[in-house]
This record gives sequence, C-alpha cells and structure tokens, in this order.
Amino acid sequence: MKGLLFGLGGLILAAIALWGIWGVGQWRWSAKTRNLLDRLEAARANAPGERFDPRELQGLPAPVARHLRQVLPDGTAIVRAVDVVHRGTFNMSQDGGEQWKPFTSRQRVVTRRPGFVWDGRVMMAPGLAVHVHDAYVDGEGILEPAVAGLLTLANLRDRQEVARGELMRFLAEAAWYPTALLPSQGLRWEPIDERSARATLADGPIRLSMTFRFGADGLIESVRAEDRGRTVDGRVVPTPWEGRLSNYQRRDGLLVPLEGEVAWLTPQGRLPYWRGTIEAIAYQR
Repeated sequence: MKGLLFGLGGLILAAIALWGIWGVGQWRWSAKTRNLLDRLEAARANAPGERFDPRELQGLPAPVARHLRQVLPDGTAIVRAVDVVHRGTFNMSQDGGEQWKPFTSRQRVVTRRPGFVWDGRVMMAPGLAVHVHDAYVDGEGILEPAVAGLLTLANLRDRQEVARGELMRFLAEAAWYPTALLPSQGLRWEPIDERSARATLADGPIRLSMTFRFGADGLIESVRAEDRGRTVDGRVVPTPWEGRLSNYQRRDGLLVPLEGEVAWLTPQGRLPYWRGTIEAIAYQR
C-alpha cells in the first residue's frame, strides 16, 4: 500500500510539474504575441480615402475591374484592419510526403502600413502543440515556431528576404480585405490576359509583384509568386509559390473566399503545405 501511495504521489507531482511547464509556455507565448500586436498597431498609418468609389475602377485591367465590382458594394468603407480565425491542416513534410497536422490560428491584419500577425497552434500529438508566429510588422518579416511556446525551433527575422516573403503573403491574402486591392490603397495593376493581371506592391525598400488569376465567375481563384523565399535546411531559397482561393461568401457586405490552399511549386512537383477555412472574420473600417 505504501508503494502504491508513493507511486500515486509521484504521478501527481509529475502532473503538477507538466502543468506548470505548460502554463509558463502559454504565458511566455502570449507575451510575445502581445508585443507583436503592439508593434503592429504602432506602425499603423491612415489609409487614403474613406469609401470605395467605383470610378476608381476606370483604367484597371478588365479582370481586376470585374472582380472588384462583384466583391465591393458601391460606397463600402475602406477596410483599415481585420481579425480572422482559421482552422485547417498543415503539412509538416518538406519532400512531397503527407504529414498533415491540424491547426487553429488567429490573425490580425492592418492594411496601412501593410502588416499582420498570425498566431497559430499546430497539434503534433495529443496535448503537444507547436506555436507559430508568422508576421510582417513595421517592415520586418518574422517566422518563429516553438514547441509548447517554450522550445524555439527557429527564429527567422529580417527586413530583406524573410520580410519580402511575408509581404507577399499580405498581398496574396488581400482577397480577405478586398479594398486593399484598389489603386488608391497603394497597389499598381498591369494586364496580362483576359483572365489574369499582375499586381505590384511596395512598402519601404521592398517592392514585389504577383500574378492574380481569375476564374470564369470573375473572382480571384489563385495568386502566384515566382520567387517567394522558402526555408530549406535553415536557408531561404527563392521558389515559385501559389495560393488557391475558393468558397466565396458575403461577410459584412464584402464577397470574400472562406477556403484556401497554398503550395510550393518545386521541380519535383506541387507541394501543398497549408489548407485552411475561415471560421470568423471581423472588419474595422
């Protein structure tokens, strides 16, 4: 009986210790998230204009104008910020395998100065999550995964290649906050053909272009970059990248895609690594 009691006591102490470690990890990660969000808010600037004027569509490439006419009601207020809740799966394999793990996340986006903070939880095993910050804040790109919020696996930060890749993400996701696709908000459009156009965005010294492809319904179906930075063995390697968007629905008057998939386009083939669904989206104008 004494041995059983000692054994039970040991299990209780171990459980308390693990709970304490988990609590420290949550507190540490939450503090980091708050710091990033504070920096994001501090870098905000006033977006030009108050409301969408359809006259702004004059002179745009035809597929861009068709898309914006559908997704933006006349006179809609310019989106200043948006909060998004996602769920989905993340492929942990980097060589074309299938190692999909469930994730949940919250994301805060501001449209001027462009920036976002994505705070994700990827469940590696029951009770074990990798916390991830993926962000573009005040011109700095940030990618930091940490086991349980404590053990940092990588900490990529710079104002060059990592920042450029994160600003690409901001532009690729602009279909969620579609007033950011207007020329008045800093975007320049060039025609390619009847179903696609090239968008160019600049923020400070970073300047990039991405190709938007529109479906038969006139809505954005994919966004492609030819040279987004992919982390391979600790190095950032420029790699073709594509995001696909689907399931458009009205949210607060805006027609936005609620599902998406992103993939690297490698010499070995297309490598999807993120599939997600928007569970909630809230706009600030």
